[in-house]
Amino acid sequence: MTLPDLPLILSPDVAQALSAGQPVVALESTIITHGMPYPQNLETARRVESEVRAHGATPATIAILGGTVHVGLTSDQLEALAQAKDVAKLSRADLPVCIARKGNGATTVAATMICAHLAGIKVFATGGIGGVHRGASETFDISADLLELAQTPVTVVAAGPKAILDIPKTLEVLETHGVPVITVGQDALPAFWSRDSGIATPLRLDDPALIAQAAQIRQAMGLKGGQLITNPIPREAEIARAEIDPVIEAALAEATAKGIGAKEVTPFLLDAMFRLTEGRSLIANIALVLNNARLACAIAIAFAKG
Repeated sequence: MTLPDLPLILSPDVAQALSAGQPVVALESTIITHGMPYPQNLETARRVESEVRAHGATPATIAILGGTVHVGLTSDQLEALAQAKDVAKLSRADLPVCIARKGNGATTVAATMICAHLAGIKVFATGGIGGVHRGASETFDISADLLELAQTPVTVVAAGPKAILDIPKTLEVLETHGVPVITVGQDALPAFWSRDSGIATPLRLDDPALIAQAAQIRQAMGLKGGQLITNPIPREAEIARAEIDPVIEAALAEATAKGIGAKEVTPFLLDAMFRLTEGRSLIANIALVLNNARLACAIAIAFAKG
């Protein structure tokens, strides 16, 4: 059987930057389709891309459009995606099926890592990663993001695991699979909306050049996988753990009462958090994504310098 060619299109600016060895930062698309309401999702996507350009790198927002992997989207494609309905939320398991069906899909952390690696992009900025959901001992609900970090060599910059998760168990799974969890600028692991999860970070590196070097050494040693760089939300934008924890509990209780499960859990909880915090969670979310994009640029520039 002859394998089909992978339908993958690099935008002209992404193709040029990669060909010239210039820094490129991958960006996911589920934050556009499943993470924020319209028009904030479109405004945020454009702001993040502008932030990447302003800090010396080329943005590469990734999505599946008509069965083709697009690495880098035009302004019109971003706008269409931000308003589209019934866009599939894609991870490792369903990414090839969406392509085979010539469907439209937004990439999660795992799927973005896969597509970024296929395109030759080494750094990816996102909001927060998925992980072990609370109650996973009964539901076995564990994000594919964790295993993707264990096998795909991309450096992922996030504001830590999403605070709605079981963070200690998420760290345990990452440790079991040999994924470096490296925090920048502090000794406490951040938790998305909050700077301090109450858990000490496994590793700390404050220099983007050392972060890039750690990834290069990992590759030279023949070790699989990438690394998770946890970047605390800016202090002025954070919602402290003591304030956010009761809100998370209320959102989780609402999800349980409504029987929300599987891939619908995270979008539901993020929407509930938006309502319960009267929009503050969205403001914090935007701030941390922009902050992560800035750090990802510094790491991508370090990679480009070799």
